Amino acid sequence: MTRSFLFVPADSERKLAKAGNIEADALILDLEDSVQADRRPMARQLAAEFLAEKKSIDIWVRINPLNSTDALEDLRRLVKAKPFGIVLPKPDGVRDVNQLSMLIDVLETESDLEPGRIAILPIATERPGALFHLHEYAGATPRLRGITWGAEDLSAAVGAATNRDTDGSWLPPYELARSLTLFAAANAGVAPIDTVFTDFRDLDGLAAYASNARRDGFSGMLAIHPDQVAVINAAFSPTDVEIERANKIVALFAANPEAGALELDGGMIDRPHLLQAERTIELAEKNSETDR
Repeated sequence: MTRSFLFVPADSERKLAKAGNIEADALILDLEDSVQADRRPMARQLAAEFLAEKKSIDIWVRINPLNSTDALEDLRRLVKAKPFGIVLPKPDGVRDVNQLSMLIDVLETESDLEPGRIAILPIATERPGALFHLHEYAGATPRLRGITWGAEDLSAAVGAATNRDTDGSWLPPYELARSLTLFAAANAGVAPIDTVFTDFRDLDGLAAYASNARRDGFSGMLAIHPDQVAVINAAFSPTDVEIERANKIVALFAANPEAGALELDGGMIDRPHLLQAERTIELAEKNSETDR
C-alpha cells in the first residue's frame, strides 16, 4: 500500500539527487506545473536518466495534460524508460484515462515492454466538468491503480478567491470534490489518494490532516516537500493499539464463525468491523514490508 507520493521537479538535478534518499513510498517526477515549458526537454532527459538508475522505489511521471502538445513527447520519451506509472493531470473524465492507456499500449509495444505494466493515476478533479464523470472510473482500463484530486486548478477554473476557510478547512465545493474522489475510487476498486497539504512548514497541521484523511478512508496522500513524507507515512500506518484490536476482532470471529455480532471490550461488533480489522492487518503487513 502506497502511503506517500512525493512530487519532484524533473528539471532539478539537485532535487532529483536528494529524492533518491527520501523514504517516500513513491516518487512523482513532475513534467507539468513545476517545470517551465522551455525546460521540459531537459526535464524529460533527467527523468529518463533517473529512471535508468532502477531504484527500488515506485517512480511515477506526471506528464502534461493529454490535450497539450507536450503530452505525447512526454510519453514517447518516458514510457520506454519504464516508470511504474503515469500521473495524468486535468483529465475531463475516464475517456482521457482510457485514451492514455491506449497510447501507452502502443509505446509499450514499440519498446518491447511487458504489456500493461505501466499504471495510471489521474488527478481527477482539476476541471469542473470532470466532477460529473467520477462515477465512470469504475469502467476504466485495468491500468487504473488509484484516483487522486486537486483543488488549486479547480478553484482557479471556477474563479474562486480561495479554496480554504479561515481555519484551514476545505470550503464546501472542494470538500465535495474530495468526497466524490473517495467514493469514485472505492467504486472503482482502486486506491483513494488525498491531495497535497500546501503549507509544508506546518507539520502539525499536516499530521492532523493526514490522520483525518486515513480516518475518512484515504489510503495515502500526495506530498510536495521531503519533510512531509515521514509525517504522512506515520499517519497512514496503523498504530500498535489498532493492530492489537484488529487481531482480537479477527480471532473472535474465527472462534465464532457462525456469529453475526459479538461482544468485545464492552461493545458490540459485527461483520463490517471484521472487514475493517482485516484491512488494518493487511495494511500493517504491507507497510512493514515497505519499511524494511
